[in-house]
Amino acid sequence: MSYLDTTAKFYTEVAETPEVGLCCVQSNPLQLPGLKIPEQMQEMNYGCGTTVHANELANALTVLYVGVGGGLEALQFAYFSRRPGAVIAVDPVAAMREAAIRNLELAARENDWFDVSFVDIREGDAFSLPVPDASVDVVAQNCLFNIFKPTDLHLALGEANRVLKPNGRLLMSDPIATRPIPEHLQKDERLRAMCLSGALTYEEYIQHLVDAGFGQVEIRARRPYRILDRQNYGLKEHLLLESLDSIAFKVAIPEDGACIFTGKTAIYTETEPFFDDRDGHILQRGVPAAVCDKTAAKLAALHPEKILITDSTWHYNGGGCC
Repeated sequence: MSYLDTTAKFYTEVAETPEVGLCCVQSNPLQLPGLKIPEQMQEMNYGCGTTVHANELANALTVLYVGVGGGLEALQFAYFSRRPGAVIAVDPVAAMREAAIRNLELAARENDWFDVSFVDIREGDAFSLPVPDASVDVVAQNCLFNIFKPTDLHLALGEANRVLKPNGRLLMSDPIATRPIPEHLQKDERLRAMCLSGALTYEEYIQHLVDAGFGQVEIRARRPYRILDRQNYGLKEHLLLESLDSIAFKVAIPEDGACIFTGKTAIYTETEPFFDDRDGHILQRGVPAAVCDKTAAKLAALHPEKILITDSTWHYNGGGCC
């Protein structure tokens, strides 16, 4: 049995018998006006954060959700795109698809704006998405891709890139590790299925996105998620896992490297009203300007006496320049 078979078996179990708090989501599901979430759906909220960011979902986009779970985020995406087939939800586990269908039927009874036709649930997996090239505006996944081993992760990210329209976006929420996870834990297939032993470090995670062809990545949130303690996991010291919410854009990678936004700002501190670095960045005196990490490093190196670079906030919400 492969680790993917173990994962499928595990999620069949938790689809048939919901395991409340499986992924220890750090906050309640996103609350939206007029949206009622059935209790059963909330109990199956198997994620480590959220992929539903309202400012990314205007204009009734077509969303492909990978790993439907209990259907909660598919319902939330449908809230923004209220038309048949606006959300395509893909899952390889029959029991999970069946549970999501039941939950969405409950949601239709509790929400007069929602129709089950808004979510098209299909059999399929992350390695062979059942939609044509460049056919969706958004691909989303929550706490799934961290389960994949690196070769499979590369395939899944490549598939996401394939099905996205130009300038489309990949919305992800996954655990990351604050240092590499030891091999003995990586080999534990059930821990991997539980999103506890397959996490990459932040640097590895971002590099996989860039290697898959995403030219811009924005970090929406980064927060503590779980602890792998030394007593129960055979470690010399505790290992912290974090939850990372990110958005990767299908845009060309610039010649000088991808643009990664983590919430850094550049502040011009001298006496002139403006500073122009002659490379596309104009800073107003004393006013923080959001910049990508690449630009922040360049400005800090070339103009240390004129420009203050602030630390990453890990909560970036758009704007700024690269």
